[in-house]
Amino acid sequence: MTTDLNRREFVARAGTAAGLAILSSCDHVPPPPETEDPVTSPGTNLTWSKAPCRFCGVGCGVEVGVDAGRVVAVRGDEASPVNRGLLCAKGYHLPGILYGKDRLTEPLLRRPNGQGWEKISWDAALDLIASKYTEALAQHGPESVAMYGSGQWTVFDGYAALKWVKGGMRSNNLEANARLCMASAVMGYMTQFQSDEPMGCYDDLEAADDFVLWGNNMAEMHPVLFSRILEHQRRHPEVRIFDLATRWTQTSPYANAYIEFRPGTDLALANGLLHLLIERGQIDEAFIAENLVFKQGIEDLAQIGYGCTGEQAENYRFQDHARDSTLDEVRAFLKDYTPERVSQITGVAPHRIRQLADVYGDRQRKTLSLWCMGVNQHTRGTWMNNLITNLHLITGKICQPGNNPFSLTGQPSACGTVREVGTLCNRLPADMVVTNAEHRAKAEKIWSLPEGTISAKVGYHTVDMFRALQRGDVKVLWVQATNPWVSLPNLARFERQPNDGRFVIVSDIYPTPSTAAADLVLPSAAWVEREGVFGNTERRTQQWNQLVSPPGEAREDAWQIIEVARRMGYGHLFPWSDDNWHEPMYEEYRQFTLGVGKDVAAYAQLQVERGLRWPVVDGKETRYRYAAGHDPYVKKESGTHFYKAKAYGEKAAFWLRPYHPPAESPDETYPFWLSTGRVLEHWHTGSMTRRVQQLHQAVPEAYVEVSRGDALRLGLQQHEKVRVISRRGEVILPVLIEGRGRPPAGSVFIPFFDEARLVNLLTLDAMDNISFEPDYKKCAVRIEKIGARVS
Repeated sequence: MTTDLNRREFVARAGTAAGLAILSSCDHVPPPPETEDPVTSPGTNLTWSKAPCRFCGVGCGVEVGVDAGRVVAVRGDEASPVNRGLLCAKGYHLPGILYGKDRLTEPLLRRPNGQGWEKISWDAALDLIASKYTEALAQHGPESVAMYGSGQWTVFDGYAALKWVKGGMRSNNLEANARLCMASAVMGYMTQFQSDEPMGCYDDLEAADDFVLWGNNMAEMHPVLFSRILEHQRRHPEVRIFDLATRWTQTSPYANAYIEFRPGTDLALANGLLHLLIERGQIDEAFIAENLVFKQGIEDLAQIGYGCTGEQAENYRFQDHARDSTLDEVRAFLKDYTPERVSQITGVAPHRIRQLADVYGDRQRKTLSLWCMGVNQHTRGTWMNNLITNLHLITGKICQPGNNPFSLTGQPSACGTVREVGTLCNRLPADMVVTNAEHRAKAEKIWSLPEGTISAKVGYHTVDMFRALQRGDVKVLWVQATNPWVSLPNLARFERQPNDGRFVIVSDIYPTPSTAAADLVLPSAAWVEREGVFGNTERRTQQWNQLVSPPGEAREDAWQIIEVARRMGYGHLFPWSDDNWHEPMYEEYRQFTLGVGKDVAAYAQLQVERGLRWPVVDGKETRYRYAAGHDPYVKKESGTHFYKAKAYGEKAAFWLRPYHPPAESPDETYPFWLSTGRVLEHWHTGSMTRRVQQLHQAVPEAYVEVSRGDALRLGLQQHEKVRVISRRGEVILPVLIEGRGRPPAGSVFIPFFDEARLVNLLTLDAMDNISFEPDYKKCAVRIEKIGARVS
């Protein structure tokens, strides 16, 4: 369907009507955890400054109003090309995340008996951390130490961690929570272009004719971007939106077609589209001949596994091996993915499959594919990223305004800090990896380190890192800006006992289940309480200045890391003065990016601009990578040049990827599919947004969405408390029937923002075989009425 809503009306409706729908379903609204009174009304003497939003990866620009050393107002930055003055419900409440009454303001050490906390000085805390890491390194080596960061880290935080862990301690046990959300997109781009991140940008939202949303509830997860699509459709009624999903969401009413598929069958659906494109001759053979190579990896399910059973349940280290393939082999590979067979697997009607193939095959219309967690949090997430991109490669619909595969991002600097800085166990900055000797040598040169300092051994990926902590192989772990004891899958596995022989540090701004699991808790500065740089989904690097002081003794995460590194004898890694280190640190990091097609803008330019999209060459940003006339690294007069893909002859790789079933499916004992995810009002695990009164009141607790038919069959009433049980755990939740989301019969949905109702006690720690990203979207559960137990 088309809509007459303009952008502002859509954002307003998304931020109020949806919340009211949940409010009306609540018998009572419990108070949020230690919520402060609403932020005072702004006066007339405000100082306004630019910053990016603290929440998702869209990277909206905000103007921050400060009065008497306190953030008292925000407004959408009309000068920002990202959001053009609009914000979502969370963005308009940014000041509230700073002022919860229970902000952490002092370092806290768990008492020796494991009961309670005592306040200690920063010097004592930093000395203790340094001694714990030094002891572990001396007794157990670099594999016994680890750090776990975040896509909410600034570039400074991530770069400090990278230098300390990989250049100082000579360990590659550095990970970030983006492993749980974006790693499959990383490996999708890397396996096909040998360079991470999209070739397109947000300008595509006004250039495309058809938008294909692969498991992507943009209306709630990326509402500002979705408002741009709706405005484009309002002005151009021929624009179409296709919502491919496993449950009806707030995005679905705005779609021209809602196409529901069975959980985990998107691989078959994408292969079915490729089958039809080739069968009908709707492929661009000239583009293929000039720009593509064909690759096929290991496909045997028994060999690959899912990373959660047998020996793989402790260490999952599957390595794919590619061989060359051909277009003729692709034809043979896809011949069985007929519309009829794909319909049997997916539940999508054959005529819908043919309609979708026509969308990609029509050369007169521009097609933008958009996806996020539904594709990435998948036991074959890298494969699914490959298949969506294949649809664009084989039709030549890529690297052009409105024609692109575009992975959206969940966190504000998952791109800028994790993916670009390289805060993962196998990476270094600017697409470099620790397994490549030339890459290690370049890092050692920039860091003035002796040859051989950086280890070539890949560290633990996130799930294996916490498995190693649970086993005792990791002795010391420092967690910053994330909440793993809420967000990890199969959560009960990682419960800690006092005095278990490991030492865990958590830096955060509020108490969480993760600080409760720690031995030492450090208070961190948040958002504009410190200087920072984020990088968003469209490759836009954005800078902001410190605008207010953090409360109490809270300090920024990068400072904490640097001080520990200095105490361990690694001060040479951070040679800058205490009062002027942000810009020189950034400019040192920038050296990695220059001349390789990843050039980030100079710090001085970022201080005055509303962000710039890399590669930035001669001060000019790039809208479209690999495209002649746009990308300064492309020297040809027209067309496309995938210059980063050196191992493929500077061509893109089309990967043959088969359909594999999910790791766990419903059966008689556990008859429901469970999917987890976010809601509009809350950010990730809710540690910030649940302290904002308005957001908390809109959605005060987690719930289990159930279809009306299943509710009738089970005798469930609206708001009734039920027990949801998987093979791993259980949680008690109120039932929500026909709320903002409507799962089909046999499926349920539970959001993960509520730390009092931990949905990840239910989830399965099955992983993607290439990215090692967990699958939060597919496991089997049953529902029991309270008091009725099944033996």
